[in-house]
Amino acid sequence: MIDRRAVEAALDAKGSAVVRGLVSATECDRLVALYDQEPPFRKRVVMARHGFGRGEYKYFAYPLPPFVEALRSALYPALVPIANRWNEAMRVDVRYPEAHADMLARCHEGEQTKPTPLLLRYGAGDYNCLHQDLYGSEVFPLQVVLLLSEPGRDFEGGELVMTEQRPRMQSRVEVLALGKGDAAVIAVSRRPVQGKRGTHRVNMRHGVSELRAGKRHTLGVVFHDATS
Repeated sequence: MIDRRAVEAALDAKGSAVVRGLVSATECDRLVALYDQEPPFRKRVVMARHGFGRGEYKYFAYPLPPFVEALRSALYPALVPIANRWNEAMRVDVRYPEAHADMLARCHEGEQTKPTPLLLRYGAGDYNCLHQDLYGSEVFPLQVVLLLSEPGRDFEGGELVMTEQRPRMQSRVEVLALGKGDAAVIAVSRRPVQGKRGTHRVNMRHGVSELRAGKRHTLGVVFHDATS
């Protein structure tokens, strides 16, 4: 599904990796069409009410739509080796199981039982503040953001932005240019960086810049579950 070596190299270099054409345009349109339906979702969040930005998103309920479930299950095994190597480099004792079902079982044992895959919708003037998708003590350190709309046709602006907070340095900013059906694999909160005195941890955050026109939909695939 993805070129793990290419994704791993990009993640090691800057904490993000772009995968072109991960999902077909037809499947993107099917996912967008779900947004105005009620049954697939467990919760709707209006960002402005919580100071998260402007726009809204909905968390899917279990059972997830088959395509979302299949995508989550297929991507996880490719990312586990990277996640475990990162933790080893950062001297974090946690290691992640090879199967996603076992990762979810670990979450549920810790009372993180709510599914976290979500659809996000932005209109003109909407944006998403820089944040980290943590949801509880059990955290898988990588996640996937899939763009379901076409830049320049469906919307303008609304770029996916990442920041890296480096020790004793100013933060580094990166804009990830995605097309419809492209995905970004990103660090959830921390990643290892090799410095002159060894490996250190840097904090990562992501957000979305202001939409100038149109509508933008994305699918977020988070591999750990939530407490609420």
